[in-house]
Amino acid sequence: VQLQASGGGLVQAGDSLRLSCAASGRTLSESTMGWFRQAPGKERAFVAGIDWRDGMTIYGGSVKGRFAISRDIAQNTVYLQMNNLKPEDTGVYYCAEGVQWRLVKHTRGYRTWGQGTQVTVSS
Repeated sequence: VQLQASGGGLVQAGDSLRLSCAASGRTLSESTMGWFRQAPGKERAFVAGIDWRDGMTIYGGSVKGRFAISRDIAQNTVYLQMNNLKPEDTGVYYCAEGVQWRLVKHTRGYRTWGQGTQVTVSS
């Protein structure tokens, strides 16, 4: 599968953005899909994950209540709605596809990564 992330940009604190991750090559019928972000000089960190089969979701602690991950089965696309953005949300956001829900929060649980999309939040 190939993943194409889009939707990043430069926004002000308090604004919203919606990221998209379109998958091609095969359908995501049994996948775990995740969003991670990487700030300059820091490791890639888990943001949100969704089980494609039943829509179960999970979030990193810093984004709970502000971000929402969802999927469109027909479009083979996963979304990340980001509300009330903060400067600390700045980074490159990556979507990824894996197959083990128990590893949803860990980069090693994913086998395919998108190219990343930059999100910059100014104060």
